[in-house]
Amino acid sequence: MPETMKRTLFKSRPPVSRRRFLIGGAATCGALFLGDTLWYEPRTPRIERLVLPDEATGLRVRLVHISDLHLKRLSDYHVNVAEAIHGLRPDAILLTGDYLEEERNIKGVLAFLEMLEAPHGVFAVQGNWEYWSRLEGENLQRHFAGVGVRLLINQRQDVEISGRQISILGLDYPSTADQLRTLQSGLDRQRWNIILSHVPAFAHERLDPAVRLILCGHTHGGQVRLPKLPPLYLPLYSGRFVAGRYTVGPHRTPLYVNRGLGTSVLPMRFLCRPEITLIEL
Repeated sequence: MPETMKRTLFKSRPPVSRRRFLIGGAATCGALFLGDTLWYEPRTPRIERLVLPDEATGLRVRLVHISDLHLKRLSDYHVNVAEAIHGLRPDAILLTGDYLEEERNIKGVLAFLEMLEAPHGVFAVQGNWEYWSRLEGENLQRHFAGVGVRLLINQRQDVEISGRQISILGLDYPSTADQLRTLQSGLDRQRWNIILSHVPAFAHERLDPAVRLILCGHTHGGQVRLPKLPPLYLPLYSGRFVAGRYTVGPHRTPLYVNRGLGTSVLPMRFLCRPEITLIEL
């Protein structure tokens, strides 16, 4: 290109003003933020690991805990989640409620649950969305049983894994002190007694000392988090619990809150990725 033409072209380009630069930068940051909150984070679950020491001898027990599916439609995301769970080689899979959404897509939920496999079973409890969707109780139990999932409604299931005797106690939503007391009747302190509860806030003062672990969901970890600030919103019956491990009750029972796999109300997550929990005894 002739030198004179180059000079003409370069001179014809107007300089970028500070205002245009700031607007362009803000637009780029906004696009990146929306991409992260609406696409990347909601579709990128993180595997969290919870190790609980146990004095019993024998092989290690691996449990996978998931929660709050809020399945609107079955997608590649759910297939990837099922594959990730399969890769963790769980002995049993534990689910803590809110499988449905306004769409009441029970077929999609069942298709996802059918992809879950564990040699010692898949066990679940109900959440508030099952009641709101009016697909709860014995009706939902029958649906779940059809795909090999045992839905526990204030019921206990005993299993033996690698020589360990484990009792899975399904505390139904909404959970009352009377329900908890009845569910805990006759517990054996020699067993690993695990309570599944959709909500983390219930009558912890009534916990039996034989309960070794409580698994919950419901909070979504806050779903949208800002650095060093409390969650913008937590649903009713969350209490002080947001995500991760706590100790509760007079016997300092470990309680773990899963951040969930889906979203509710707003289809976004920020600084709060979905979660698959691997629990190792």
